[in-house]
Amino acid sequence: MNDRLIGFIGTGQIGEPMVERLLRAGRRVSVLARRPEVRDRLAAAGATMVNHPSELADVDVLAACLFDDDQIREVCVPVVEQLRPGAVFVSHTTGSPKFIRSLGVSTTAGGVGVVDASFSGTAEGIRRGELTVMLGGDDDHVSVAAQVVGDYADRILRTGPLGSALSVKLLNNVLFAACTQLTLTAIDAATSLGIDEDDFLGVLATTSGGSAAAGYLAAAPIPAAEFAKHLPHFLAKDVAAAHAAAADLDLDIDDLVAATRLGPMELHSLDPAGAVIAQP
Repeated sequence: MNDRLIGFIGTGQIGEPMVERLLRAGRRVSVLARRPEVRDRLAAAGATMVNHPSELADVDVLAACLFDDDQIREVCVPVVEQLRPGAVFVSHTTGSPKFIRSLGVSTTAGGVGVVDASFSGTAEGIRRGELTVMLGGDDDHVSVAAQVVGDYADRILRTGPLGSALSVKLLNNVLFAACTQLTLTAIDAATSLGIDEDDFLGVLATTSGGSAAAGYLAAAPIPAAEFAKHLPHFLAKDVAAAHAAAADLDLDIDDLVAATRLGPMELHSLDPAGAVIAQP
């Protein structure tokens, strides 16, 4: 239903192409964007730009693509508390399943739905309409979210109750971190034998040792070691969040976390309480 008013918060590398796709689909989209150049681009594409989160309180669906739970608490929660009954908050932010579930409980009395909408993909893929989004939440709320997310995702996977999509995403990201570490270690071994990095990654693209992680490294326009320097900022947070989420559920993922240390990237991080995650 294109008559729904969509609000969007978080127009970074991933959020901006999501908004672009919504606008191309004929959606009415109100956007909170911080950077002037992004505001100019999205306004030119047809978005209504707002200057404060409270201006999004009248939307039917509020989507957010932010960095972590703290940003959701600061920017989104005050707006979510003002949404009218029947509205749905869709969070693309990679954070704590415990936090998103608690937000869902707090909005129930007001008739506002919450959906966690973890994703896997790239900005370039989104612009082509290629994105995987996992949706967790009440069936009715997930159905509403799917109608919006479908404008920028070609694969929508329902994972179960609220928080389940984040749990799947966090486990996925731990696996991705481990696969990336192991692939980088293998690349180092190959180059030490005089094997060209591109040739080695080309072999992995069609053999049993390959992975999505190897595919990302191969597709990068810079050497794998340089590309990998940009990953710890995000992966360390996700490994920490997965470790904390598992602890909440009495789930032992120490072996998975240990595998994320088996390579050149520095992924030691802080858990949400501020303590250094011990190496299992």
